[in-house]
Amino acid sequence: MTIKNSLFTTLLILVIISCKSGDDYEYTPIEFPTDDDPISTPTITDEELLDITQAETFKYFWDFAEVNSGAARERYHPNDPNNSKNTVTTGGTGFGIMALIVGIERGFITREQGVERFAKILSFLEKADRFHGAWPHWINGETAKVIPFSDLDNGGDLVETAFLTQGLICLKEYLKNGTDTEKALAVKADELWKGVEWDWYTKNEDTLYWHWSPNNDFAINLELKGYNEVLIAYVLAAASPDYSISKKVYTNGWASNGGITSSNTKYGFPLLAKHADNQEYGGPLFWAHYSYLALNPKGLSDEYLNYWNVNTNHARINYNYSIENPKQFTDYGKDCWGLTASYTRNADGTIGYNAHSPSNDTGVISPTAAISSFPYTPTESMQALHYFYKNKDKLLGPAGFYDAFSPEYNFWVAEQYLAIDQGPIILMVENYRTGLLWNLFMQNTDVKNGLDKLDFNYAK
Repeated sequence: MTIKNSLFTTLLILVIISCKSGDDYEYTPIEFPTDDDPISTPTITDEELLDITQAETFKYFWDFAEVNSGAARERYHPNDPNNSKNTVTTGGTGFGIMALIVGIERGFITREQGVERFAKILSFLEKADRFHGAWPHWINGETAKVIPFSDLDNGGDLVETAFLTQGLICLKEYLKNGTDTEKALAVKADELWKGVEWDWYTKNEDTLYWHWSPNNDFAINLELKGYNEVLIAYVLAAASPDYSISKKVYTNGWASNGGITSSNTKYGFPLLAKHADNQEYGGPLFWAHYSYLALNPKGLSDEYLNYWNVNTNHARINYNYSIENPKQFTDYGKDCWGLTASYTRNADGTIGYNAHSPSNDTGVISPTAAISSFPYTPTESMQALHYFYKNKDKLLGPAGFYDAFSPEYNFWVAEQYLAIDQGPIILMVENYRTGLLWNLFMQNTDVKNGLDKLDFNYAK
């Protein structure tokens, strides 16, 4: 299917040369308006560039979804399209559900097309393996069975489940007043997330644990403690009508009884939160994104932290680190910045994966880092977006900007995609522009109950 977007009636858009099987596409690089002038006088407007960025990124979740389930693939490699082609990612599917909502609202697809895809995804999730209500990290799109993420990790993944649940709640709110078909899907989405046994994942202790396996029990033994990407799991656990946690679990777990706070400052910006293993500059930037794709950080605070300030300062520190550029990497600066977890260039030139941050900087920039920070750093993120677009011949592929690149190494590019990197781009840009996902999620009664139970202040 092709994406509807009036913006592209004057553009040369992606041409599908052949479709051999599944998502085996061969494509011609896209030609868009040039942006070769200095950043201060672009030949493409900011709004046009945001439109293009969202429309192209949307293709990851529409054109390149897992074919049997309609859910999000863990990864998509245009030069190796059969790589993990049936591996569904749970968290990325939550991101994908929200991306489909954006796609409908932006006119990339019709509402009818979106509803058809929602039905397919929910049917798949209904059949998929669950472990005390939690879905695994990876699911086989053909069989709906768990794909082990590691030797011990072949059961429930509470954090991936939380990321998925954000999408299910947004979907419930989006469809609940629609047609009879849409209302039925809203009920199904609501029932799916309410089946997660959040309290099971406490081990009867005052904290949440990330994994449980029917073979290995809680052998991984990884507590969910901040500050990192897992706040949303505690909010949803408190929001659950049937499997809720107490405020004490939140206080001892996420907040470490107050140990979550930090007095450190960098570039004049207080970190506020104690970023695990990244207490000087803050961690990889996805920590400011994943929990806040639907949970609105504006006005969000507990007795320890104001989360809007935490995230804004986190992004500003990441930006200022690239301006300082202590390792003198090529092109780092006000328009080339953004360190987060993504594909990476290994020392020997091969491709790998790394949680990039100022404390772990290898000269690799991830477009998702700066673009997904638009709500926090709109000016700085727009500067980066124009830089990425000016280098579109290298960076823009069939599903948006490629996952990572390095000007330091002859402009090396990881011509690959990950669901958990593409999702925040389209969603956080939309939240910056309209607040769409934030508004849907924050109007949900159960979410409000959970935030109230944890004594949060939030926009009402």
